[in-house]
Amino acid sequence: MSFTPFFLYITLHASLNSRNYFCHIQPVYGAQHPPLDPRLTKNFIKERSKVNTVPLKNKKASSFHEFARNTSDAWDIGDDEEEDFSSPSFQTLNSKVALATAAQVLENHSKLRVKPERSQSTTSDVPANYKVIKSSSDAQLSRNSSDTCLRNPLHKQQSLPLRPIIPLVARISDQNASGAPPMTVREKTRLEKFRQLLSSQNTDLDELRKCSWPGVPREVRPITWRLLSGYLPANTERRKLTLQRKREEYFGFIEQYYDSRNEEHHQDTYRQIHIDIPRTNPLIPLFQQPLVQEIFERILFIWAIRHPASGYVQGINDLVTPFFVVFLSEYVEEDVENFDVTNLSQDMLRSIEADSFWCMSKLLDGIQDNYTFAQPGIQKKVKALEELVSRIDEQVHSHFRRYEVEYLQFAFRWMNNLLMRELPLRCTIRLWDTYQSEPEGFSHFHLYVCAAFLIKWRKEILDEEDFQGLLMLLQNLPTIHWGNEEIGLLLAEAYRLKYMFADAPNHYRR
Repeated sequence: MSFTPFFLYITLHASLNSRNYFCHIQPVYGAQHPPLDPRLTKNFIKERSKVNTVPLKNKKASSFHEFARNTSDAWDIGDDEEEDFSSPSFQTLNSKVALATAAQVLENHSKLRVKPERSQSTTSDVPANYKVIKSSSDAQLSRNSSDTCLRNPLHKQQSLPLRPIIPLVARISDQNASGAPPMTVREKTRLEKFRQLLSSQNTDLDELRKCSWPGVPREVRPITWRLLSGYLPANTERRKLTLQRKREEYFGFIEQYYDSRNEEHHQDTYRQIHIDIPRTNPLIPLFQQPLVQEIFERILFIWAIRHPASGYVQGINDLVTPFFVVFLSEYVEEDVENFDVTNLSQDMLRSIEADSFWCMSKLLDGIQDNYTFAQPGIQKKVKALEELVSRIDEQVHSHFRRYEVEYLQFAFRWMNNLLMRELPLRCTIRLWDTYQSEPEGFSHFHLYVCAAFLIKWRKEILDEEDFQGLLMLLQNLPTIHWGNEEIGLLLAEAYRLKYMFADAPNHYRR
């Protein structure tokens, strides 16, 4: 079960006969909007308990199972039938409480939107068959409200003006959260150094990893990732032939195996893939295009039948997306999240698909025990995270124990999806620059990144004083505005933890 940041709908219903007001606050998952102040929800619950005949504290989730039963899965958005607004679950309040609560929520939501609204810029509507060109940082971060009404089908009603057509969490552009220009003098110098390394007859991979650790420039990221993943050889003369051979090999697998998806022994695998693909980054238009979803289905199905020890496991579908976006960026200037892939030639699409398959396969080769039966790799990593946190921040660890929060309840997803559901995709791509530069980055260094990520929210964690509040926080961490700066700080702290503990594991074992 996975949860993403939520916002609150306030539904006010005025009865023509009695003129009584009914107020209901309903959590909506999957939208990945910035979460509202949790104290607001608590205040409302306290107010509601005064007018309800049954005290609310009796209904509070005191265990993970109760909590899970009372929350919705992020990936089930749109699957449920419309709720019955006349059902008894819609509690009644007096008019003063209802109006006060509504005003509080709307005011809080407006404050949270001040930052993104400042960066709004007016742009013209984009034709369906457009070619993407470079745009300014402000244009990358936002679109005007008129575009929103025309192109964002997820929201039937807009309660606030100037909502971008794609939430900031779904923006792929890899600039800083502050909106600073992505190319500085220092970055130009770094880009030139990358180009020199990549153009040498035999690329020094150790030096390339060293340069890539702080982040790879967008212009050279595709070839750098191919080299760091081991997909391409260091020798420049062999690269062209290697790419040609591996791409032909992949499409040979397609011809040989893909038709078997309809056979009885592969039907369950294909069905699960077919269900999961539309749920992959549902807010980014790029991944909702039928052609892109067909590409993902082929990649995942071929990988699954070639790795019978694990087969397809939910979560693997997320791991394709960074590679797909990076290799697509070779052919697109900017605004990848809106790009119509039908504008690309068949050869370009085939190259992107094959390269994404092979690089994802290289990644999964190092963490396959995460996805075998009972997922032992994840179990071990979550246990290691618990031991590590108990040594580096005893107060947070004790806080979890006090309110009976198990690390597996929130960190399983961190390990299974490599933090992809906790961070915007642009942040994942930057994170993977470093992961591919680190020895065992995905399998080992990721543990220290998770520990640093958890401690980053220690103040918010310690402010929560019940099981449900802690789980909601940990599964809806407010990273919507994160960019390169925040990821850089997170990685620096993770490296510090690794330096302290990696070579001395007894330091974090009791």
